[in-house]
Amino acid sequence: MLYCLFSVSVRPSHARRKFFDLHATNKSLLAEQALRYIQLLYEIESEGRDLEPDLRRRIRQEKALPVMDRLHAWMIAQRDLVPEGSAISRALDYSLKRWAELSRYLDDGAVPIDNNWAENQIRPWALGRKNWLFAGSLRSGKRAAAIMSLIQSARLNGHDPYAFLKDVLTRLPTQRASEIDQLLPHNWQPPKLG
Repeated sequence: MLYCLFSVSVRPSHARRKFFDLHATNKSLLAEQALRYIQLLYEIESEGRDLEPDLRRRIRQEKALPVMDRLHAWMIAQRDLVPEGSAISRALDYSLKRWAELSRYLDDGAVPIDNNWAENQIRPWALGRKNWLFAGSLRSGKRAAAIMSLIQSARLNGHDPYAFLKDVLTRLPTQRASEIDQLLPHNWQPPKLG
């Protein structure tokens, strides 16, 4: 199975970061309250973590949806009370402007509450992105991106990236075009020894 490492949707964890940073630096009571709501959503999510998507969706609808509704109403009420341009107003605005995306996970049990796993997978690549600005050319940059994608896909499919790339690059010149999909990370089988 191939995994999409990048997700453009906003999740509750993104909103949480804004409030967490605000609480950590300013001990904001409003940020602390927002964090309590979000923590409750994660507690509810843990109840359905190992369930089938349909059951997880049902739990979300029964338990998490009312919490999200209360959080939304609370955010709207707080936004009217805080000064324009303040850090808490920016944190509230971030969530309120993205509310549909933040709550989208409630309607689909297969969608995780956050994309932290995917973000952790791309972190090594993201940390080096400034270095890769100097790949030499656009063509070199595209090649580097392709190689990094193959390495990470091999890891995600439980393969040693070196063994995978060595075997694939060895077999590629003689592989039949109709069987090229056998060399993809989710289909690849390590060569049999002996």
